[in-house]
Amino acid sequence: MKRRLLATTAALLLISGAAVGSATANAPTNARARADADAAVVAPAGRAAQAGPASVQVPDGVTAGAAVFDRQTGTFTEQLNTSLRFRSASVVKLLLALDFLWNRGPDYTVPAADRARLEPMLRSSWDDAANHYWSQNGGPAIITRMAGRLALKDTVGPPAGYDGYWGYASLSARDTVTVYRYLLDSAPAAVRDFVMGNLRQSTRCASDDFDQHFGIAGAFEKPWAVKQGWAGSSYEEGTCGPPGTAAAPRTADAATASTAQAQASQDHAAQEQLQALAPVAAGVDLTRPALHSTGTVGAGDRFVVAVFTLHPVGTSYGKAFTDIGRLTRSLDVPGAARPAGWWYGTWSSHVNVRRDPSTRNAPITQLPAGAEVLVGCQARGEEVQVPPYTNDWWAYLPQYGGWVSNIFISSPDNRLPDVKDC
Repeated sequence: MKRRLLATTAALLLISGAAVGSATANAPTNARARADADAAVVAPAGRAAQAGPASVQVPDGVTAGAAVFDRQTGTFTEQLNTSLRFRSASVVKLLLALDFLWNRGPDYTVPAADRARLEPMLRSSWDDAANHYWSQNGGPAIITRMAGRLALKDTVGPPAGYDGYWGYASLSARDTVTVYRYLLDSAPAAVRDFVMGNLRQSTRCASDDFDQHFGIAGAFEKPWAVKQGWAGSSYEEGTCGPPGTAAAPRTADAATASTAQAQASQDHAAQEQLQALAPVAAGVDLTRPALHSTGTVGAGDRFVVAVFTLHPVGTSYGKAFTDIGRLTRSLDVPGAARPAGWWYGTWSSHVNVRRDPSTRNAPITQLPAGAEVLVGCQARGEEVQVPPYTNDWWAYLPQYGGWVSNIFISSPDNRLPDVKDC
């Protein structure tokens, strides 16, 4: 039997601020359960992925700016707080790459050393590469240059006292649309192909082990290209990839930073430690957890999509992951292909995604704590026990290419009531 609504679970959810729906679950009490589980964020029982959007749906407590631009018609199909400034987090890496590539000439070939930095910076959000270009190319002057070159209206460098923090540069949804429109419509072909080609190869696991396929990457079928951003002192360490694997090495040569302070200031952990002390500067909130999804959707990069979000202090990564997903799925993107299936919440910590409906093989990745996931179908497999509960039903997650036990899906029954059999 699946877990039922209990007072202890409700209390846990109230303490964590994680409840986003009506279905809840008891926390596991043994180590094995924790190894196959994720933190208690729950969702209403299955929501069909095919449901069409009505209007932008901003989850409670979230501050959002969003824009959808249709390059085919030359019009916006969605605009919400488009001029509102957000600290950019890793979305600013678009500007770092464009600044490096600016005015290189039609025959320019990216040197091997720079390709080795730029490609993982754009695909996997590698911070060390951003450290390098920020240090070598003038830090805040990069933002000033690019804002002038692209006529960006809201983009500014980090506030006074935070010059070393590239993630504290601010962007808006409308400026981000302008950046992508430059890339797609005005940039030299070599620049367009290099940058967009790498964004189309976005890796699910970022270089710091965060699952970065939220927002656009979860709401729409390919083709899409994305550059994501995240920053928050309440975000637990990334769990993307097989358990026990280390994040990409963060090596740096002597030229990476001019001083030890500049070197350290770029690391996500260092930024997070200081966020609790960071002010709201020039109208930009530097404290609340941020999660941003930007890029293009559809054949020929028809739609440019920019979604910026700030979440209540203390929000977990899985909760923010879920909320930006719901917001992005509500956007009006006419004709964009949306994935088939049903959205369900998960619960407990470190839910393992398996290659088949059993625990015999090593996990291929772990879900962000409590993240909402798309279930494509379900099947019976190995029985999983979280005493006193047992369940032999497994859910197939098409966006992960793997399976999770239904015991960790937020639904009161062993078999998900509205999900087809595989």
